[in-house]
Formats: sequence, structure tokens, C-alpha cells
Amino acid sequence: MSARPVRDVPMWVRACAAAGLAAQIGWAALQPHPSATAEDLPQPPSPGVARLLALGEPVAAAKLAMLYLQAFDYQAGTRVPYRKLDYDALIGWLDVILGLDPAGQYPLMAAARTYADVPDPVRSRKMLEFVYRAYFADPNRRWPWLAHAAIIAKHELKDLPLALRFADALEKNTTTPSAPLWVRQMVPFILADMGELEQARILIGGLIASGQVRDARDAEMLQRRLEMIEKRLADQSSKPSKPSPQGAPERSLKQP
Repeated sequence: MSARPVRDVPMWVRACAAAGLAAQIGWAALQPHPSATAEDLPQPPSPGVARLLALGEPVAAAKLAMLYLQAFDYQAGTRVPYRKLDYDALIGWLDVILGLDPAGQYPLMAAARTYADVPDPVRSRKMLEFVYRAYFADPNRRWPWLAHAAIIAKHELKDLPLALRFADALEKNTTTPSAPLWVRQMVPFILADMGELEQARILIGGLIASGQVRDARDAEMLQRRLEMIEKRLADQSSKPSKPSPQGAPERSLKQP
């Protein structure tokens, strides 16, 4: 049976169809848009209860719990900003999930790359501190997330002392050869950014002299950074000292 041409449909039928479509569109436009409101994230179960509920499948339970957490980002078809979540409860859930599956990387990846990257310094710091604490349980597997936390602390929060604390932990505890050089040697670079040029020069110079840097590109990069720091130190030392205010006596270098 062939389709009937539209021009053969009576005009009153086409008018009714058009009116119905227009009414439907108008009704939808008048409806209030769904608002993204975060429900209160419940407190996580204790580690013992979580293992009991896992029924002998802790890894599977960890994955399900992670999916449950992420469901709070989407409610009623809309996205809830992460900064509206209860971060204390969120960290508790992430901690329980790591307890169920210590080898799992996704909870810390979400913590460092998603939950810490919010325009809320208080929540961001809480999540970065969680990544820092969790790192020590398995440094050679969890170093990528603390390295990312150091980058957020430095570039997003502009908190160089916090970034230095994270970098110092990476340097002292990450021993796997799979970690690139920059991860284990962030300390002198952050010190240089903090203006501690002499300390940075000593650390970088000692690293070059130790022979630990075997990659030619890494060695070249360190050498360039060392030369930049030495130039900054030379520029500082060549600057003339400020004259004493008029009428103020010159301070004697001799002890009385």
C-alpha cells in the first residue's frame, strides 16, 4: 500500500496536527527545568561491615560501590556539580572502596583527577590530603595520583608548600623504575619556584654529579634548569644594594 501524499490530506487534519505539535512544544517550554540538587550522601559502612556485605567478592563490591558514588553526579537527568557533594562522606566511601580493593586504581584516579579538580579550595584540599594519605600504603603503584595532586597544588591552588610536601613524599618513597625522573625529582623545581634557589642548585647539581640520570634528554633538561638557576643567582648577586635612607646611619658590620 503506497503512502498517501501530504497534499491529499484534508487541510483541517493538517491544521489540527500542526496545532497539536505547537501545543506540545509550548507546554514543554513552559515546564520548569529540572534542577540539579545533590542528595545527602550517606555515610559509608565501616570496613568490617563492607567486607561482610561483599559476600566474599570484595573487588566486585568495590566496583559496585564506585558506580554508586558516581551515580550522585547525575540525578533526575541533570549533572550535580562535584563541589556540592559532602566531601567528608565522599572520602569515607573512597577509603572503604580502597580497603575492599587495595590494588584498584580507579578510586584514587577519580579523587585526584575529578573530585580534587573543583573550584572549591576547601574541598580540593581535603581530596588532595586523602590522596596523600592513601599514597603511603602502596607508593610504587599509587605515585601517579600523588604526582597529579602535586601539580594541582602548585598550579591550581598556588600552594607551593603543599606541593613541596607531596613532592618530598614522592622523592623519598617512590622507588619503582617505572616512575619517570620528573616524578621523583620535583622537589628542586618547586624550591626554585619558591625562591629557594641555592637549595635547588645544590639538589640539581648533586643529582647530575651522582650519575643517576642516564637518559640523555633528562640530563640535558636538568643541565638547562641548573644553568637557569645559576643565572638567577648571579643576577641577584650583581644587583647593587639599596642605599640607606637619607639621614639614617650606615649599619656597621663589626660587632660592638
